[in-house]
Amino acid sequence: MATMKLGSKAEIFRLEGQTWKCTNELVSDVVVEVGEMSFHLHKFPLINRSGLLQKMISEFHGEDGKACVLQLHDIPGGAKAFELVAKFCYDVKIELHALNVVCLRCAAEYLLMTEDYVGGNLILQTEHFLDEVFNGWKDTIKALESCESVLSHAEELHIVSRCLNSLASKACADPNHFGWSVVGCTSMKSPGSSSLWNGIVAEETPRSTGTNWWYEDASFLSLPLFKRLILAVEAKGMKPDNVARALMFYARRFLPCLRRNSSFRDGTTRITPVASVSSPSESDQRVFLEEIIGLLPMKKGVTSTKFLLSMLRTAMILHASPLCRENLEKRIGAQLDEAALEDLLIPNVGYSVETIYDIDCVQRILDHFMLMDQSMLATSPSILNEGQLMASSPSLTPMTIVAKLVDGYLAEVAPDVNLKLPKFQSLAAAIPDYARPLDDGIYRAIDTYLKSHPGLTESEREQLCQLMNCQKLSLEACTHAAQNERLPLRVVVQVLFFEQLRLRTSVAGWFFVSDNMENSHAPHGNTMLPENNDGTMQAEIMQDQKENDHKVGVEDMRLRVSELEKECLSMKQEIEKLGKPKSGWNIFSKKFGFGLKSQPTLHAK
Repeated sequence: MATMKLGSKAEIFRLEGQTWKCTNELVSDVVVEVGEMSFHLHKFPLINRSGLLQKMISEFHGEDGKACVLQLHDIPGGAKAFELVAKFCYDVKIELHALNVVCLRCAAEYLLMTEDYVGGNLILQTEHFLDEVFNGWKDTIKALESCESVLSHAEELHIVSRCLNSLASKACADPNHFGWSVVGCTSMKSPGSSSLWNGIVAEETPRSTGTNWWYEDASFLSLPLFKRLILAVEAKGMKPDNVARALMFYARRFLPCLRRNSSFRDGTTRITPVASVSSPSESDQRVFLEEIIGLLPMKKGVTSTKFLLSMLRTAMILHASPLCRENLEKRIGAQLDEAALEDLLIPNVGYSVETIYDIDCVQRILDHFMLMDQSMLATSPSILNEGQLMASSPSLTPMTIVAKLVDGYLAEVAPDVNLKLPKFQSLAAAIPDYARPLDDGIYRAIDTYLKSHPGLTESEREQLCQLMNCQKLSLEACTHAAQNERLPLRVVVQVLFFEQLRLRTSVAGWFFVSDNMENSHAPHGNTMLPENNDGTMQAEIMQDQKENDHKVGVEDMRLRVSELEKECLSMKQEIEKLGKPKSGWNIFSKKFGFGLKSQPTLHAK
């Protein structure tokens, strides 16, 4: 840390309780009261340095023979700052450093300690030292923090803005190119390694730690100063993703809710150990959260979706303003394809709680995503229809990801007995049909809902099953659905019909391949055989090999056709019997799960 020593005399002050006394031989003739402290001093050293004290002493009218009593309760920095001022006036050695120079500079301005009274006065000395402080990162941080206690005075002297400008310039630059120090990045100094120049301790050049080296130091600033620092680095051209990471780091430090890992499945809440930071009140946290959200860059993707969802959950807990929550929902909706299923499971914290999870919030987020996706499609004239969209649109990938995410979400919330059918239908129907290459995910969610809501009428079950396309179920899903007694009869028949149609198509394909193979192996009269010594023998061998290959291929096809015919017959019998199911979700759910570790496995009954 940069330091500077002023004055040449040894200490001549002595503290007695709440009183500072000068120990020289002269009797004190002026008493300066600052708060609860009293300073017994002499007029001449004070009026020789301070214009304000000179004026106050000259205007004082007291009883003869009694000391002049002055009150300086409003001096910036209070008694501690005036103690240094008094020592400076007596030319006693004082040490300037980053933590006291701001208060001392403000006190010097308040006392009018200019060059008009004596050369090298306190204002000039502290200004010179501030210039040295601004050369170092960690010293500037400390100086800016010390501005809090004398903020109005530091603002008038532009010390705050100078600190912020210095920090912003350093944060946007490569620290390897400069000779200023970064907290936590400098190597250990050996005794005597610091060089002195004009009484100032020089610091070693830091090692670069990437673009995030300044986050931790800046996170100790108060919200108003940190906010101004963020605006300053943005004005200096810092990239939005770096700004977003700094804000995320700062938010995690001061919002306890963001540091909590809650498990709603087992009803426990675990607090992640962090550095000791006093927890602010709920109202302060609410203001803090809204300010941070307002500072987050608007560019899509620079702020992680996981963090935005954590902020949204916190905003609900703290009862943030509707505008704040809407802002977060729109940001999340813009990049919903980057969300994880577990982060979408936002607990319902409303006053009239109906469901375990906030379904309405996810619906609004999905609506924002769909609006953005539709606007993207509207600006793409090359996309003519859904068929072309499925083949060539680059926006299909996010939509497909979101479709899978929503299907997984529906499967997670479906067991909630308070989840009404219209809400389930609305969320599922928001996904267009082309976004689901397979409907296994939505079928799984529908089956889970049917299992948890046995009281649905036949009409309601049929409405629910209209959300899926039976033609887009995999073989495993069809096998499960054909034996699923929870499904309406009409749906089971549709599943069996489309599966039989698929098998017939496969059989026809096999016969087509068989015919082509027979034609390709038919003998031709103009076939040329190699003419060499054993040409006849080689031709016979080749002919035998072709005949054997043909026989093996035809035999394989016949076996496959026989198997398919048996499967068709079995399904026809199932249509007639509609017997009880024999197999469950165990194989199906493993193949078509959604990656949630705690996701339960459903079994048909």
